Amino acid sequence: MSQSLDDLYREIILDHYRSPRGKKPLAHFDIISDGHNPSCGDELSLEVEMDKDHNTLKDIHVDCKGCAISTASGSILAELIKGKSLEEAKQIAELVKRILKGEEVEVPDSLGDLDALKGVRQFPVRIKCALLAWVTLIEGLKNYENGKGDKAVVSTEDEENKK
Repeated sequence: MSQSLDDLYREIILDHYRSPRGKKPLAHFDIISDGHNPSCGDELSLEVEMDKDHNTLKDIHVDCKGCAISTASGSILAELIKGKSLEEAKQIAELVKRILKGEEVEVPDSLGDLDALKGVRQFPVRIKCALLAWVTLIEGLKNYENGKGDKAVVSTEDEENKK
């Protein structure tokens, strides 16, 4: 990766860390999911309000207490999945997992800052930090689809790696 591209990705990550999206608490939510990264102690709470008429993620709240990578990844998630269908949100989350596991995938321009997470692959100890929000989302969506979206799900990246 070129130095200028590294700098751009670093700026995107820092912007999301300094001004995280999705911080506004929701008055109503249909999905709640909590995640924990035991490797470094990051904790994340995610709430989603669904538009049930259109089966889309109407609004999202992400509260992350963790490192810059974890916070930035949660912010990117909040920005990208708002307004998406359940299926689109799952596809984006799976794309992130593939990116962070080292697969060469094409990131559509419509997914904006997601490409910045590719830089995290250079730091293997930070991959779990970047995955935390996405794994937490996947678990929450699974629970929602099983009729239990309003029940808190606790996920850890270690559990996700066992699957």
